[in-house]
Amino acid sequence: MSILGTRVLRTEDPGFLTLGAVYTEDVKDPQLAGACHVFFVRSPIAYARIRAVDVTAALEAPGVLAAFTGADLADLPLQGAPIPGLINDKMGQPALARDVVRFVGEQVAVVVTETRAQGEDAAELVDVDYDPLPPMLDPAQVADSPVLLFPEAGSNIAASFGDAAALDPGLFDGCEAVVSADIVNQRIAPAPMETRAAAAVWGPDGRLTAWIPNQGAQNTRGALAALLGIDQAAVRIITPDVGGAFGAKFGADPEHAVVCWVARRLGRPARWAESRTENLVAMVHGRGQQQRITIGGRRDGAVTAYRLEILQDAGAYPRFGAFLPMMTRMMTPGPYAIDRAEAVARSVVTTTTPVGAYRGAGRPEATAALERAMDLFAAEIGLDPADVRRKNLLPKFTEPHETAFGALYDSGDYAAALDRALAAAGYAELRAEQDRRRAAGDIRQLGIGLACYVEITGPGAEAGGPRENAQIEVHADGTATILTGTSPHGQGHATVWAMLASDELGIDVDKITVKWGDTDLVPEGGGTGGSRSLQQGGAAVQQAARELLDVARQRAARELEANPADLVFDTSRSAFAVAGDPDAAVPLTMLAAAEPLLVRAVFRAPGPTFPFGAHLAVAEVDTETGKAVLRRMVTVDDAGTVINPLLAEGQRHGGIAQGAAQALFEEIRYDAEGNPLTATFADYSFPSAAELPSFELAEMATPTSYNPLGAKGIGEAGTIGATPAVQNAIVDALSHLGVRHIDMPASPQRVWQALRAAAAEPAAGD
Repeated sequence: MSILGTRVLRTEDPGFLTLGAVYTEDVKDPQLAGACHVFFVRSPIAYARIRAVDVTAALEAPGVLAAFTGADLADLPLQGAPIPGLINDKMGQPALARDVVRFVGEQVAVVVTETRAQGEDAAELVDVDYDPLPPMLDPAQVADSPVLLFPEAGSNIAASFGDAAALDPGLFDGCEAVVSADIVNQRIAPAPMETRAAAAVWGPDGRLTAWIPNQGAQNTRGALAALLGIDQAAVRIITPDVGGAFGAKFGADPEHAVVCWVARRLGRPARWAESRTENLVAMVHGRGQQQRITIGGRRDGAVTAYRLEILQDAGAYPRFGAFLPMMTRMMTPGPYAIDRAEAVARSVVTTTTPVGAYRGAGRPEATAALERAMDLFAAEIGLDPADVRRKNLLPKFTEPHETAFGALYDSGDYAAALDRALAAAGYAELRAEQDRRRAAGDIRQLGIGLACYVEITGPGAEAGGPRENAQIEVHADGTATILTGTSPHGQGHATVWAMLASDELGIDVDKITVKWGDTDLVPEGGGTGGSRSLQQGGAAVQQAARELLDVARQRAARELEANPADLVFDTSRSAFAVAGDPDAAVPLTMLAAAEPLLVRAVFRAPGPTFPFGAHLAVAEVDTETGKAVLRRMVTVDDAGTVINPLLAEGQRHGGIAQGAAQALFEEIRYDAEGNPLTATFADYSFPSAAELPSFELAEMATPTSYNPLGAKGIGEAGTIGATPAVQNAIVDALSHLGVRHIDMPASPQRVWQALRAAAAEPAAGD
C-alpha cells in the first residue's frame, strides 16, 4: 500500500524539538576555532557623499583586531545585476560604500574584534564625515528626475518591461463602464526568525569554506565567488539549519563577501550575525509597487479590457526585486478570459533599502492589482463580485492554455475553485448577515472579500526546461541516503523525499536520510524558491529511485539466474523475486553489500506549473475606531496531487498568515529624509496567533502532466490569494458608506481616514 497522500509526521521535528536547531551562529566546527567577529558600521543617512572615514579610535578599543573601509576593499567586484541584460548593469553595489551612501543601513566600514561583546561598542567609535544630499524616495518623482542616483547609468530606471509608448489609446473604446485607481502594494520586510549570518575560513590550500543560511548552496556559491572575484571551484558552501528565508536568502550579499575577505586578510576564521535592527534596515525588502489599474467592460459583468501600469521601487541597488515586475506583468490577466489586456512596468532606484524576492515574488502583486480591479468594476456596475468573477473566469481546460503575456497555464478549473470556496464559506448566508448589519446600522460592519488567482511555480531559465537532481544510495544495513539539490528551510523535504523513496524502494521512512546544502557533497542544484521543490526536486527523487530499481533488477537477475523481465519487486520485503516463485528472492540490501547500489538522476520538466485557487475572507470593521479584524479565512488552493496533506496544510497556513499580515499590519515606512521608521519589532507590526482566525482549508486537486507526481507548487499560494481577499473584505465592509478603496495595510488610522473622507464627499460636491 502506497504511503503517498497520507499524513506522515515530519521526521525533522523530533530533533528541532529536543536538541534544537543548529543555525550558522551555533555552528561549532574545529575549523572555526579562534574565529574573530565582524561588525558593520552602517550609514545613518539615506543619501550622502562620504568625505572621510576615520577608524583610528576604533582601532584603539579593547579587543579590536582590525578595521577596514571601502578603500581597503576597493578591489572586490561590485554586486551586479541579478539578471544580466534585463537590469541596468551600471548600478552595482560595492562591498563597503566608497564615495557615496545610498540608503540608511548601507555598510560603510567594518570592525573586527576578538569577541562578539567587544564589537558593537568599537563600531560606534568609527567616525564618518558625510555630506548629505537630498534623498530620492518616491519612485514616481525619481523615475524621470534629471538628478541621477548613478550618473554613469544615464537614468534612474533600473529596468523596463513592455513599451509604454505602445499602449493602445483606444483599449477601452466601447466599454460601457470603466474604472481606474492608483493602488499601492507596500514595501514589507521578510523578517525571518534567523537574521543573516556567515562564518568563513580559508584552508591551507587556499580554498574557502563558508557557512551561510541560504535557500540554495549552489546558487550561493556562485554569487559569493562572483563577489570575491574567485573561481567557484575555490568555494565550498555549507548550509546549516535556516530559520526562515521567504526569498530573501537566495544567493549572497555583500556582507557575506566582506566576512570572507576579512577571514582571508587576517588569516583566521571570521564570523558575523546581524542584529534585528540591521536585518530590518539592511536585508532586502519585498513588494514595493505603485500600480495604476484600469478595467472596463459591459454592465452585464463581462470584463473586456484591462490595463496594469507598474512602478517598482527597486531600492538603492537593483537586486532581484528590480526584475519582479516582469513576473507581475506575465501574470496580468490572472485566471480570467479578458479580450484585451496590456501591462507595462518600470523599476526605479531610490535611496532606500534594496528590494528583493519575497514569498510569491511578483505574483502576489499581479493578483492584488487584478482582484482590486474586479471589485472596483463590480461596484461600478452594481453586481455581486462573485458573479462578476464567475462570468469572466477561463473555462476548465486540461490542455495548456497560453495567455497574451506568454504564460502557458498547464491545467485549470478556476470556476470550480471559486464555487467550492463560496460553498465552504456559506456565501449566501454571509451576504444576508451583511445586509442585516447594514440595515441595523451596526457599529461593527461585516465585509466579504474574494480573490481568484493563478500563479506560476517552478520557473527556470535552464535550456531544455527547469531541472533538478537527486542521488539515492541503498546501504547493506537496510538504510538509504538521498542527496538533493533542493534546500529545505521549513518545508519538510526530509520527510517527503523519504516518503517518495520509501514508496518505490520499500525502505521505511525512518531509515532514509536526506542530505543537502553542501556544495562538496551536492555540487549542482537549483535550491528552494518559486515553489519548485516537490514538482522538480521530489520528481528527481522518485526518478532516481526508479532508476535504481532498474540497476538493481539487472543485478538481481544475475544473482537469481533469471530473466530480468521475470522479476517483480516486492516493496513489503524491499526485494526482487521471480514471478510465481516468491521464495526465489534477493533483497536490495544483499545487492548493496556486493557492490555500491546508487543512482543519480536529473529530472527535467517541460515548463513551470500554474497552481490556482480562490480565497474568501470575512472581516469585521469598527466604524467608530477604524479597527479591522479578520474573522474567517476560507481557501481553496489547488496544487495538483498532494503527497503529504499535513505538510501541504502547513505551507498553506503559513502563506495565508503572511498574506493576511500584509493586508492588515505590515509596512516598511520612511520619513521625508529617508530614515526608517520601522527598524524594530516595536514599530514593524505583524500578527501573532491571537490576531488570526483558524483557517478553513477546502480541498481540490487538479494534477499536472508536467511531472510524474502530478504536483504543482504550494509554498506561495497563501500570500497570493489571501492578501487581496482580506483587503477586499475590509473595503467591502464599508462600501455602503462610500468607501471605494483603502491601501494596505488597513490600519485603524487609514480605515478611519477613509471613512471620514467618504462622509465628506457629498458636501464637497455641493
